[in-house]
Amino acid sequence: MDLFEYQARDLFEAYGVPVLPGIIADTPDDVRAAAEKLGGTVVVKAQVKVGGRGKAGGVKVVHNPDDAADAAKQILGLDIKGHVVRRVMVAAGARIEREFYFSVLLDRANRSYLSLCSVEGGVEIEVLAVERPEALARIEVDPLEGIDEAKAAEIARAGGFPEDLIAKVAPVLVKLYDVYTGEDATLVEVNPLVLTEDGRIIALDGKVTIDENADFRHPNHAALEDAASADPLEEKAKAANLNYVKLDGEVGVIGNGAGLVMSTLDVVAYAGEKHGGVKPANFLDIGGGASADVMAAGLDVILGDAQVKSVFVNVFGGITACDAVANGIVGALAKLGDSANKPLVVRLDGNNVEEGRRILTEAAHPLVTLADTMDIGADKAAELASK
Repeated sequence: MDLFEYQARDLFEAYGVPVLPGIIADTPDDVRAAAEKLGGTVVVKAQVKVGGRGKAGGVKVVHNPDDAADAAKQILGLDIKGHVVRRVMVAAGARIEREFYFSVLLDRANRSYLSLCSVEGGVEIEVLAVERPEALARIEVDPLEGIDEAKAAEIARAGGFPEDLIAKVAPVLVKLYDVYTGEDATLVEVNPLVLTEDGRIIALDGKVTIDENADFRHPNHAALEDAASADPLEEKAKAANLNYVKLDGEVGVIGNGAGLVMSTLDVVAYAGEKHGGVKPANFLDIGGGASADVMAAGLDVILGDAQVKSVFVNVFGGITACDAVANGIVGALAKLGDSANKPLVVRLDGNNVEEGRRILTEAAHPLVTLADTMDIGADKAAELASK
């Protein structure tokens, strides 16, 4: 789960990372009040989970409360790369002397942690990595050893920090690593980490991604979820313990196993090119359990998507045999009743496939079409959706 900047700021503060005061606000009047409370120059910053806010006009430096309110009127409701701004943070201003970059993240390829660091911060780090890769240090961090002050000094030195700053920066890097491990994060990033004119090191911006698999250790993480912008279908699927991701298409997809579902999405997209550009509407992996209840829950979510015009059920029977899947489909359609009102194309293969196909054939449900192969099934589902 990605956090908003203000949530990252609050986490940083809790772990002793030096940050500036910040107040969240949802209306121009609230922004004016926040600016009055902070006093002096403030920065009004759009709170969206996407980069490029400054270029899009989502970050404005102002010098009095009235200007802060005017800035909020321009920012609230702004669409930044598909994210609509509903909240801003009013942050205290800072007189910046230098800007740096630091992050620690999960390096899945090497089954380790990785720290990225550069004395050149405040820029798009992806651009720096491509145009001047030598300016961005990549230091492996052993998860068993972590980042202590000696390791932090090594990282800062590799990132090009002058020796007279390393002693100031290193303790902050240690605290940022404490956020990373303490909150079971997969990313903690600060861009920029700044040196102020009065000699302080401050995390001026923050990006944090936390691992939802560790939520059982962090009951407080539930309060960090962005319920206002959550997709209702994804929330419904989550409540039913379904592995579902909504996409922008017309063919609902159900499969067993993430790899098979991903392949199905590709095949549906390819088939859809022949039928008016039809695309897959979702990712839904029912895993090894294809009971009537699981299938009904999955179909209920998919059929609740107004964009869906047809559904492709693509199952390879393994531990769960095809006859159990077929019984699950029949039971799900009976359970859903009139709410099941869109055509289903079903492709079964693998363990006990003949019995599974017999069950569906004898059920003779008017919405169900059997397909022998994945390609044929995807093409039929795309054709039905196009009509």
